[in-house]
Amino acid sequence: ERTGAILTVEEHSVLGGLGSAVSEFLAESGKAVVHRYGIMDEFGQSGPAEALLKHYRLMPEDIAQQAVNTLKKASR
Repeated sequence: ERTGAILTVEEHSVLGGLGSAVSEFLAESGKAVVHRYGIMDEFGQSGPAEALLKHYRLMPEDIAQQAVNTLKKASR
C-alpha cells in the first residue's frame, strides 16, 4: 500500500497463477503496479531444484533485483 507495487513470485508458469489472480483483482482499482515473476509461457525443464532455480533466474538475488525494478516502475 505504501509503495503502490506488488511483486508475485512463482516457481512455475506465471500464466493462471497467483500473479494472474492478483492482477485481475487490482486491474479494476488501478492502485498498484503488479509484476508477475516466474517461468514465462514455455515448456518447463526437469532437473535438480537448485539448477532449475538458477536456470529460470529464481534465486534470492534474482528475486531481490526484480523487487527493486518493480519499486522503480511504481515510483514513476
